[in-house]
This record gives sequence, C-alpha cells and structure tokens, in this order.
Amino acid sequence: MTTPPPAARTRPHPLHVLRATTFAIGALLVLVGVGVVLRQPLLIPPLAASAALVHGAPGLPISQPRNLVGGQLISAVIGFATLAVTGSTGWGAAVAAGLSLGVMMLTHLSHSPAAATAVIVVLQAPQPAHFLPLLALSTVLLVAIGLLPGRIGGHPVRYPVTW
Repeated sequence: MTTPPPAARTRPHPLHVLRATTFAIGALLVLVGVGVVLRQPLLIPPLAASAALVHGAPGLPISQPRNLVGGQLISAVIGFATLAVTGSTGWGAAVAAGLSLGVMMLTHLSHSPAAATAVIVVLQAPQPAHFLPLLALSTVLLVAIGLLPGRIGGHPVRYPVTW
C-alpha cells in the first residue's frame, strides 16, 4: 500500500510576500519611532511576533485585534501578578507564561506571542504604570497599521476578519 503524496502547498505570490514584509517592517519601525519620541522602548520581541502574525497571517483568529490587544494586556497583568508572588525568577516566568496560556484560552483571547510578554514582565520587572499603557499603545498601533494593506494594495485577506 502506498501513501498518498503530501498536499501541494501553495506559495504566496511574491508581491504578497513583499507587501507583508514591507508593512511588518513599517509597523515595527513605527513602534521604534514612537518609542524614541516617548523615550520608552515600545518594540519588545513579542510585539515583533504579533506584527508577523498580523501581516503574515491576517486571517488567523490569533491575529485578530481582540486577540492581539486582549491577549497581550491580559498576559502582562498575569505577569505582574506572578511577579508579585514569585519575584523575578525563571520559575515565576515559566508559571506566568503557562497561566497566560490558560487564561487566554478561557477568555477566547488566544495570541501566542503574548505568553512571552508575561515572561518579559516577570524577568524584567518593569513598572506597571509605565509598561501597561505603552503595551496598549503598541498593540493598538499594530492593529491600526494592520488595517492598511487591505485598503491600499489589495491584500488577499482583509484585516481584521473579526473584531
């Protein structure tokens, strides 16, 4: 008995790849620029992953605005709560990431890069009064920039699919 060949994977059109790459770079450069103006870092690794999802896979549920903004913010809050209990430890960071996953699933706010935000909060212990508004601003900017490709360039998937 022979196994059937794997399903052929369709490759994205080169212009789609160029568009997604350009908008992702642009979104991340906007975060850097706003961070320079505010004298606060806005670009953190989980947000680079979020930008990759918004521009590379805009139709996925985890890429949608509700998931991106809600998942990032809820994971940061879980990170701060875990930090208060465990202190800034690797053990606490691991617990925060796992708790974030569970809470995101329960609240239907799954956004996988957000688990890393909980880790960053526990390991770096930023001030919540500064970090949370900056994170909210960053995620809203990523969503706003995510709206552009479908409106100016014929992106194959309109973003957002759902709010």
